[in-house]
Amino acid sequence: MIGAIIGDMAGSRFEHHPHREGIDPLDFPLFSVASRFTDDTVMSIAVSQALMDAGGDPDRMREACALRFKEFGRRYPHAGYGGRFKKWLASEDLSPLGSFGNGSAMRVSPVGWSCGSLEETERMARASAEATHNHPEGVKGACSVAAAIFLARQGQSQKEIRRHLQRTYGYELDKSLDEIGNTGFDVTCQGSVPQAIICALETSSFEEAVRSAILLRGDADTQGAIAGSIAEALWGVPQELFNEATRRLDRFLLDGLGRWLAWIGQGQPGLRQ
Repeated sequence: MIGAIIGDMAGSRFEHHPHREGIDPLDFPLFSVASRFTDDTVMSIAVSQALMDAGGDPDRMREACALRFKEFGRRYPHAGYGGRFKKWLASEDLSPLGSFGNGSAMRVSPVGWSCGSLEETERMARASAEATHNHPEGVKGACSVAAAIFLARQGQSQKEIRRHLQRTYGYELDKSLDEIGNTGFDVTCQGSVPQAIICALETSSFEEAVRSAILLRGDADTQGAIAGSIAEALWGVPQELFNEATRRLDRFLLDGLGRWLAWIGQGQPGLRQ
C-alpha cells in the first residue's frame, strides 16, 4: 500500500497542472514541498481497516468498506473526492453509487497484499469496489489492480501479469508508453486504469513507473497511486521514499497503516533496502 501512497503524493502536485515541458521523465523529484496525501491515500488506508474488520468474508467486506469510507471520508472532508462520492459521504445511506470512477482502483492495493490466493484477492477486491463502485467497470478496475499486485508478489513476470489481465478483464495492455501519449484528464476506470497498469508493466523500476504515470498528463495522483501500487509489488520501494511518504501522514493515518502492517505480519512488505 505504501506504493500507492507514494504515487498519490508524488502525483498530487501535478493534478490539473500537468506541466510536462522541461521535465526529464527519467529524473524529476517525486516529492516536493507541495506533495501531500489526497483521497487516494485516505481511502486506501480505509480499505486496509475494512479488511481487518471483514475477516475474509466478502459480504462483511462490502459493509465494512462502506462504514470505513464514511468514517475516514468525514474525517478528511477536503481530501479531493468526486462530487457524487462527497455527497454519499455526507449522507446516512450505505447503498452503492453505481460508479465506474477510478476510485475503486486507486484504493484497492491493501487487498493485493492481504489475501492468500488469486481467487480470494479478486473476491475481496470485488467486494471493496461494490461498496460504492458497483458498476461492472468499477469492479473490473479494482479487481485488475489487486490481481496484478498479488501476481507480482508471487513472482510473476510483467508479461505474465499482462497476459492474465488481458485474458480475464479484457484490457488492452499491449501499447507502449509512447503510444499512450497524452491521456487527458479521465477519472473513469475504463479511461485511466489500463494506462496506469501499462506504466507498471512497461518500466523497470518503482520510480520509473510512478514518473511515467504522472507524465500521462491525466489524473496524476490516482494514476500515480495505481502504477505505484503495482510497482511496489514488482520492485519494492526505496527507504527514502517510504520515509518521505510517512512523514507526510498525520497520526491517525500512520496508526491505521501501522495496524494493517502488523495485521498482515510482514513489517513493511514492499520496502526496498
